[in-house]
Amino acid sequence: MKYFCITLLSALTLTACIQDDIVFDTVDPEVRISRAVDTIAIDSSYQFEAVYLNNVGVAELVDILWESSAPDVISIDNNGLASALQTGSATISASFSDGTTLVRDEVEVHTGEETVAQAIERSGVIQTTTFYQLEGNFTIEQVDNDLLIEIADDYVASSALPGLYLYLTNNPTTIANALEVGPVQVFEGAHSYTIPNVNINTYNYLLYFCKPFTVKVGDGLIE
Repeated sequence: MKYFCITLLSALTLTACIQDDIVFDTVDPEVRISRAVDTIAIDSSYQFEAVYLNNVGVAELVDILWESSAPDVISIDNNGLASALQTGSATISASFSDGTTLVRDEVEVHTGEETVAQAIERSGVIQTTTFYQLEGNFTIEQVDNDLLIEIADDYVASSALPGLYLYLTNNPTTIANALEVGPVQVFEGAHSYTIPNVNINTYNYLLYFCKPFTVKVGDGLIE
């Protein structure tokens, strides 16, 4: 198996074969506010949520430090429960330190007459990491509790690859801990995927892998 994997690696000029070769799969740790809002109604509260992703992109349960830049306008407690006190705005931040590295995420929040959700849409560009053709733009959108991935009409993927699969992940070097979206069945033009019960801020990459050989083919950073 190892000889076959290395031979495949050489033939495809890829950088790693996950099962048998050494893979440098670390990423920068981060805190990400996964549930946010644009405006909180005065005299009401909103529950923020955040996740800490470690150096392999896996969520860990840690004590998040919540802060408000203007606590007289919007206060926030240790559990991320924010209260709108008066007219204005504040930067709400979530941070975590492991003693050596501090990671932080923040969002600007306003107060008003009613609570208003954020306009939730993200986008990116698919790129190949091999000599196989794979390219195109995409957007992702929160539709109720589901995630809608819309691949644009400039998308082109080689149909020569056996078992090409799409994943969502926070670590673009491996499918370990990734969410499998499914096999790629469209190789040219616009198409879409609907993933139930996934938050738009949970993942940072689209990831394309040749599943039978566990070989990366391409990715797309979700901006």
